[in-house]
Amino acid sequence: MFAFRCNSCDKVHEGIPSFGWEYPLQYVGVPENERSRRCFMTSDTCVIDDAAFFVRGCLEIPVIGEEEVFSWGVWTSLSDKNFRHFEEFYNEPKRAQHGPFFGWLCSDIWLYPSTVNLKSMVHLRDDGIRPYIELEPTSHPLAIEQRLGITRDRVAEIYEKMLHPPGSA
Repeated sequence: MFAFRCNSCDKVHEGIPSFGWEYPLQYVGVPENERSRRCFMTSDTCVIDDAAFFVRGCLEIPVIGEEEVFSWGVWTSLSDKNFRHFEEFYNEPKRAQHGPFFGWLCSDIWLYPSTVNLKSMVHLRDDGIRPYIELEPTSHPLAIEQRLGITRDRVAEIYEKMLHPPGSA
């Protein structure tokens, strides 16, 4: 089992973590007192002003030498047409043959240079598993990590930074 001693809190953490966001970045741009009127949210989708469409998925990164992957729970935009297709097939148990759907990443993973608007593809998966988010293969560090994988030490580094962000001490 994956485990490491955290340099920040000196505790031993076990298991490969995952981190995610409850809503797309654009949701934060809607004033809080207007969200109930302008936004429709589920655990997997968000629609703002009946004009901006978002889906939640897993941006998975292989961990070298491990069977389990590291996962970022992120949001991706979809066009109106692709969002309608996504919704049409989303409740089907066997849906992986539909898509993929093009989108723009809508989560700011602050450990990297800006991740907002990275090109992505949303791949439906069978049996109720959240979609797989595949980044365009570019030179962006996150896209490189998704393609090549990360080490156990990099997982520990991410875990420490996410649990103990700079300035949180």
